[in-house]
Amino acid sequence: MVDIKLLEYLETFLTPRRLELYKKVLEKRTNHFTVAVEDVYQLHNTSAVIRSCDVFGIQNVHVIEEVNVKRIDREIAMGAQKWVDINRYLTTRECLKELKEKGYQIVATTPHDDSKVLTDFDVTKPSAFFFGREQQGLSNLVLEAADCKLHIPMVGFTESLNISVSAAIILQHVTSELRRTDIIWRLSEQEKLEKRMEWAKKVIKSHEQIIARYHDNM
Repeated sequence: MVDIKLLEYLETFLTPRRLELYKKVLEKRTNHFTVAVEDVYQLHNTSAVIRSCDVFGIQNVHVIEEVNVKRIDREIAMGAQKWVDINRYLTTRECLKELKEKGYQIVATTPHDDSKVLTDFDVTKPSAFFFGREQQGLSNLVLEAADCKLHIPMVGFTESLNISVSAAIILQHVTSELRRTDIIWRLSEQEKLEKRMEWAKKVIKSHEQIIARYHDNM
């Protein structure tokens, strides 16, 4: 549980503008959808996907590093790594297991295998969108575990998009459609408080000393 009084005290060290921005952003955040990237080779692609998640209100990203170990490119992510929760896995199997246990349907993004058109996707189901490597795409493990396969309709000679572009298009569509529904997609009040506490600590450099002083004066 978040100590509300401590949180309110910490937030006195934030500017009113920043505090208002935090609350505004949190009202649009969701865990109804989440994103997983599987062994993407190009660093800038993973970083750009994380940035898109922040832009479209996705709170959690899952990075599978079975083959390629990632470090976030700060310039491309544009600080998004501060505000989005990045969950790392050593195997695809581990990631699939955790997301299924959390109640997500596994959505494999692929132009093949009779995949569903993006505009026909049912946004009411909690979903984890998987994006694969630049050339090979998703592994057979993800394709076989998928509850749904999804593609972006295209009319040109090229049959695929860069994964960061695909992620941005898909997330923009599904989050826009989600907000038109009457299902509960926002973070819970407790989750919002937890994020406010985390974010306050991230931007207040001396937060440990401030918290210690707060407890000393209690």
